[in-house]
Amino acid sequence: MIVTTTDAVEGKRVTAYLGVISADVVMGSNAIRDFFASVRDWVGGRAGSYEKVLADARREAVEELTEKAAKLGADAVIGVDLDYQSVGGTMLMVAANGTAVKLG
Repeated sequence: MIVTTTDAVEGKRVTAYLGVISADVVMGSNAIRDFFASVRDWVGGRAGSYEKVLADARREAVEELTEKAAKLGADAVIGVDLDYQSVGGTMLMVAANGTAVKLG
């Protein structure tokens, strides 16, 4: 399955648009991670634990997107857009949207 942020796949022609699909993943953090992230706010540096949560959420959102596309019989998802939100202060959300297409 090809997943791309572009509106086309080089060397391929879109033969059918199967619809807009989306996937939302919400991941929670925990008190220990929040504590160490707040320490990082004071002393500087990267918050590796939050980066891992974001990376996991992004991976899961794209996986869910490809699963939905496969159920529609798609060969690719084009025009993929990823959005990030903080929900309730301790929850991180990644929303993935794209268009499922058949390629020729």
